[in-house]
Parts: sequence; structure tokens; C-alpha cells
Amino acid sequence: MIARRLPIGAELVAGGLDVRVWAPTHERVTLVLDDREVVLERSGEYHHAHVPGVSAGARYRFRLGTEPDLVADPASRCQPEGPFGPSQVIDPTFTWTDSVWPGPGTKHVIYELHVGTFTPQGTYAAAAAALPFLAELGVTMIELMPLHGCAGRYNWGYDGVNVFAPPAAYGTPDELRRFVDRAHALGIAVILDVVYNHFGPDGNQMFRWSPLYKSAERGDWGDALAFEQPGARELFITNAAYWVSEFHLDGLRIDATQAIEDESPTHLLAEIITAARAAAGAKPIFIVGENEPQDVHLFDLGFDALWNDDFHHTARVTLTGVSEGYLHDYRGSPQELLSAVKRGFLYQGQMYAWQQNPRGTPTRGLRRDRFVHFLENHDQVANIGFGERLIDLAHPGALRAMTALLLLTPSHPMLFQGQETGSHARWNYFVDHGAWLHDAVRKGRADSMTQFLRAQTAEAQAALPDPCDEATFRRCILDPGARTFENPIARLHRDLLALRRDHAAFTDPREAALDGAVLGSSALVLRYFQDDSAGDRLLLVNFGPRLSQTVMPEPLLAPPAGSGWELAWSSEAPSYGGHGTPPPLHRERLAVPGYGAVLLAPDRTTRLRNDPDAVSGDKDPMRIIP
Repeated sequence: MIARRLPIGAELVAGGLDVRVWAPTHERVTLVLDDREVVLERSGEYHHAHVPGVSAGARYRFRLGTEPDLVADPASRCQPEGPFGPSQVIDPTFTWTDSVWPGPGTKHVIYELHVGTFTPQGTYAAAAAALPFLAELGVTMIELMPLHGCAGRYNWGYDGVNVFAPPAAYGTPDELRRFVDRAHALGIAVILDVVYNHFGPDGNQMFRWSPLYKSAERGDWGDALAFEQPGARELFITNAAYWVSEFHLDGLRIDATQAIEDESPTHLLAEIITAARAAAGAKPIFIVGENEPQDVHLFDLGFDALWNDDFHHTARVTLTGVSEGYLHDYRGSPQELLSAVKRGFLYQGQMYAWQQNPRGTPTRGLRRDRFVHFLENHDQVANIGFGERLIDLAHPGALRAMTALLLLTPSHPMLFQGQETGSHARWNYFVDHGAWLHDAVRKGRADSMTQFLRAQTAEAQAALPDPCDEATFRRCILDPGARTFENPIARLHRDLLALRRDHAAFTDPREAALDGAVLGSSALVLRYFQDDSAGDRLLLVNFGPRLSQTVMPEPLLAPPAGSGWELAWSSEAPSYGGHGTPPPLHRERLAVPGYGAVLLAPDRTTRLRNDPDAVSGDKDPMRIIP
């Protein structure tokens, strides 16, 4: 028996190339190499051959039956010329230096990264050069946007048609491995966003290999897939294990899990996760799901965490005041923010007016670190307006305060590339599909925007960026010069993430470790409780004008016995672009800066029982207290 790494595709083994493909509807499949053609032997639904004398780098394709044109390997590891070109034989042997890498821990700071726009070069090598900045920032995990091969020179990655082949525009498979190896050396885990719910519309040859891949149903992004078919199941289960085993990835983010409908005794998602974990061996991996209905039953299938769109939606309404389209059912109130921080999903089965359906499932009993929270991601920046970042839409102080709420709460925070430097580069949807698809893509994007009242006007429709124009892609590329801690926004994120890392209160997922209260129409307080009250912290957040009151009948504001509060950190520090912070909490007065957040720690010097007239709050310049 010839030893293979994967059960499908063309793979180097001892003595040559071993080929195995699923093609149940074809009687004859021919491997076409540069110098020969080999008819594969059929066995059941598979076709197989062992071809001696083939080495790494060889190009090959297949002929299905007597069709004149040739097609790529459905499990190709490399498509140097894209999906319409030949596949390339890859030797996955690589000299890794990460043998001591323990895998990801349990407390993650995630950074969503699109290789093609993260640097002007748009390559794995250029992205690797920026990893030290992300490590110093406090990022512990990179979530790479999809690396399934697509048609064209640039794409978000969700139109993949070669699910095993990283896009050649970004570099070679070994250059991707070097990126991961470098990240591990810096203490950063790397996970991959994978798309298993559909194939892209351009360059897709999978339905030629077998129409059985295609479901009779129509999905949100084109033809739905028939996940009950054994070949389709094998493709995706194998793919999940492949990324973990051959690229040392530390987990997966699985896109649009609600579109993976499977009535099998063991759900396909459970099999995918089991295979990925088996490929990792003894090392832990992190599996996160996107699920629009917010169904906690995914945890029963093996997911570690789910994206929480509710936190994003209420936070965005708070910051921008826009509550149209799918933001319709959010008010951006302090209570909504508190509930999202404490309980995850806001909709846990209530009627969701926008969809005229109940939304969400109960989160009772779930730890707070089962959720990923964010203020921006690839979808939410591009799908609400003209691709503007929150820094261009929100009050600067309010955005700093919301960043503190994101980064100092127990869910796993996720940053979208450029957010950490205050990038003004717009993020829009872009594709490089064939011209035959351009009109449909433009119309689809324009129609999707009409859910927002402001985007229904002819003027707004005319102003929408053209997703098929290369200039739209170019405008999304980040400026690497902003990656410096002389940048106030980068300094803000670094300092907050240092607080998160250095004090257990901010990541303590226990239910009793965090409580909160509304202080006014735009203000809230979070109290972090630790077993030793000296570790308690108090976060005051205000998204409106200065809050001042002399009566404070809120027990969460009370300091630990025999102590007061002192200022530990403020979003209004001049080093972040703020204007300074007077003492926020006095025995007789609460004063929270307008559009700001302040963090208080038990006073290390004042003892109220010995000095009842003492005022809490340092008179010296602000110092960060972990």
C-alpha cells in the first residue's frame, strides 16, 4: 500500500506520483502530464493511478471522458496560473522551526488579515515582515481571510474554487508556511477562514467533476452543495485536516455555518472539526464559527467560540446613530452594551423585527469566552455604507471609549486590519471575475445596499464603489507607515492590550467576575471582581457629554472595604489624542469625561477609614496600573 498524506488529489509518494480523484459520473478520467497521458483505473466512484518518474514542480491536468478541454485537480495543492491553468505537483516537506510552539492558549486577541491588502506588496513575505509590530501590539492570533484559490488577480477569498490551493498571487505554499513559522516564533497563532458552503461563480470546475456536488437548492451565494454526498464530505473534511497538518495552522474560522445543512447522523461540521483536531495531534487548536442565526447548538458540534454580531450591531449604532437595514432592531443603549458583554447574544429567541422571525438561542451557562466580539470586520465595514472605517464616522473620544469596552471584557476581541492604526483606507468588496459576471456583481452589490434607506437614492447608488474596478481594490491597501507606536491609535490599542494581558480580571470568564450597571442615558459602569478585592477594577464608559452627579446609589461604584479608587487608565490621555482626565470618582461626586472611558483601581495609598476627607484619584500624571 502506497502511503499518502491525503486520500484525494495528486501526491508525491515513494516512486512517483499517486493520483486519486472522485468522479462518480465519469467512466474515464485521463491524467495529462507534460510528456504523457495516463488513463486512471476506476474503482467504484473513484479513479486512481500510480505514475512513476514524476517529481515536484511537474504540471498536470485531467481530461474527463472525451471532453476536449482539460480541468484542474479538484484537490490541487497549487494553481500557479489560477483555476483555469494546470495544477502543480507540490512537495509539502518543509523545514519547520516551531517544534516548541505549544499551540494557541485560551485567551485570544484575534487580528483579521487579508494578505492581498495588508501590505502594498500583497504577499505572505511582506505580511511576515509586519508580524513583529502585531506581536508588540498584543495580538495573539491572526485570522487569515480565505486562501482558497479564486479566479482573477484579487478577491476577498470567499469565491474560492480550488479549496486546497493558496492563491499564487500571494506567493508559494512554502512562503505561506514561512509566514506561519515566523508567527509562531513571535508567539502568534494563525487560523484560517475557510469557506465550505459554496464554490465561487468564476473558474469553478467542481460541478464538471461531478454534478453530485450540487444541491437542488439555491444558496445565498449561488448553488448550494450536497453535503450528503460522500465525495463532497471527503473534500471538506480532508481540507480542514490539510491546513492544520501541512501548514501548521492553529485552527479554523468556518464561514456561514448556517448554510451547511446536513441531516446525516454525524453532522459534517462535527466531522470537519474532529478531523482538524486529529491532524493537530496533542496540540490544541481553536475553531470559531460564523452563524447568522446565532445558534449555540454549534458548541455541541465542537466549536470553541462563535462570532457575536449583536455586540457589533449595538456598538455601531452607539457610535454612528445609524439603525437602518440589519441594524434596525438595535438602539445602541448602555443596557444593550452591558447585556452583550455579560450574556453574549442580545437576541436569544425573541422576535427579530427585521427578519420577522425569532432570532438567536439562549446562552445561559456559557462562559463569556465562548464569543468573539468586534467593532469592525471584513463584512461589517464593507456592507453598511461606502466602506468607511469607524474612525471616519464616530466621535474620536467615543471610539476610544468603545475600544476600551471591546478590549477590556472577557470575550475574545477581534480587530480588523488597519483598525489598530486608525487607518482611513476604505474597505470595499472587490473581485476580478471575468467580464461576463461584472454586471451581475455590480447589480448584486447595489441591490444589497438598498436595505439602508440612505442608499436607496439614485445619488447614493451612483456613488457606490465599483466592485469590478481595480481602483476599488487598490484603495483598500493599508499604509505600512502607520504601523508605529508614535501613532496615538496604535499606542491606545497596545496599552489596552497590555492591561488585558497583565491583569486577570479582564479575561476572567466566570459569571460572578463581572457585573455592570447603567449610569445614565449614555453611560455605564463595569465592575470586575476578583477573589482578592485588591484585584478589583472599575471601568466607567460614557458615550455622551460629561456625566456628573452627586448622589451615587449604585453599589458597583463602592470601592473595596477600607479603600478608595485611583485612576489607572484613561482614554482621554493626551498621548491617545485626548484632553486629560480630572479625578473621576470622589466620595461625594461621580464625574465621567464626555465621550471617554476611565479605568479605576483600588487606591494603594488612601484609606478612607483613617482619612474620611480624602479624595480618590492621583494628583500626579496618569500612570497605567495593571
